[in-house]
Amino acid sequence: MTQDLNSLARALYDTTQRLLKHRPDLAPWRPAIGFRPRLSDADLVTLALMQALLGHTSEARWLRYARTHLSEQFPYLPQQSGYNKRLRKAAGLIQTLIRHLATDTRAWTDDVWVVDSTPVECARSREAVKRSDLAGWAAYGYCASHSRFFWGLRLHLVCTPGGLPIAFALTSAKADERTTLVDMLAADPHLAAQRPGQTLIADKNYYGRDFERALAEAGLHLLRPARKGEPSRAGAHLLRPLRQVIESINQTFKGQLDLERHGGRTPGGVIVRVLQRILALTAAIWHNDRTGQPVLRSLTAYDH
Repeated sequence: MTQDLNSLARALYDTTQRLLKHRPDLAPWRPAIGFRPRLSDADLVTLALMQALLGHTSEARWLRYARTHLSEQFPYLPQQSGYNKRLRKAAGLIQTLIRHLATDTRAWTDDVWVVDSTPVECARSREAVKRSDLAGWAAYGYCASHSRFFWGLRLHLVCTPGGLPIAFALTSAKADERTTLVDMLAADPHLAAQRPGQTLIADKNYYGRDFERALAEAGLHLLRPARKGEPSRAGAHLLRPLRQVIESINQTFKGQLDLERHGGRTPGGVIVRVLQRILALTAAIWHNDRTGQPVLRSLTAYDH
């Protein structure tokens, strides 16, 4: 198996087809009587992956590109509105596929996780904020890494040091990181239960007696820097190099997968565009693992 975009796309298509054959309930609902879509769900997911990896943030431009350069692989392509509607309906399939691919890698069993959140900006002008369909979910928040306020959401990520997404959530910019993490673990109780003694590396904002008790009850050992006024914590000498890991993973989403240019204007639109990028990273790591590449999180072979 070669390491290129065509090989990855074919492997993802075949995997999606098998998954849908085994779990037909994952396919978006359609009436029993009526026209069948000319673009299959596996083709749709493959297109979404390629769009994210090739850096096309505009669906209209992506479809124009695909009609010119990918007509042999995809003889039929819908209009932009139809493509967008089908993508939003396929969000559940994409989310399940992300977990399916992640569990099929050696990195899935890594005994160390890193956790952090990163801003997902949704608007900048006051007028856009006032008329946005995201009002009520999106909110103003502060990005300490860039020392700026933003209006939008936060993507909370639990990853392996190699960059493989283990769990994720999309919340209001004002949502508490600790509460969100506990909720993520509660929503998938088997995730931590199957890994007793798992180490979780976080920054100093993941603190609190009740919070650490909740993690301990879930079987996780928290490793974070001491806050001001706290005594030194065990493992502090390991934190500096490992804390850079989550920052570099966030940069992969923003620098290579254009997370900040997602273009979503509705809750469903933002969700599926974020899922596209998580799928792209997960699929690349999965394919790099299958082809025996030394760096699992490298996207270089797939971005052209």
